[in-house]
Amino acid sequence: MEGEKGENNLEKLLRTMNPSLNEGDYVFCVINDITTVNSSDIIMFFREQEGFTVIIKKEMADSLKLEYSFVASWITLTVHSSLEAVGLTAAFSKALSQEGISCNVVAAFYHDHIFVGINDTDKAMEILNRFANSEI
Repeated sequence: MEGEKGENNLEKLLRTMNPSLNEGDYVFCVINDITTVNSSDIIMFFREQEGFTVIIKKEMADSLKLEYSFVASWITLTVHSSLEAVGLTAAFSKALSQEGISCNVVAAFYHDHIFVGINDTDKAMEILNRFANSEI
């Protein structure tokens, strides 16, 4: 069954991406047994050769004594972007990188999700919101 197609037009995507900051601090951890973390606590997981990368809330990682090296804020671009859209990630990652902000991007079926260092959250939101005002 096919789902609804998202937006492909880059100009429209940039003007309407409407970034939304999700509450909390998030971390990337590697686990070997996916049952280590309750599935309802996992934001994202991806199977890699070295193990499962999971994104979870920092307090969950701390309670499970999981290692991490990067504490992030999670920003969701609320526009329904197509998985076939070209240029969206390049546009916002370039704008963020010009301000020295690293971003880790997860593309899901409906939305793109950006993880930025917790100290860069406000600046990242400011930069992403500029697209709606055509300031970038």
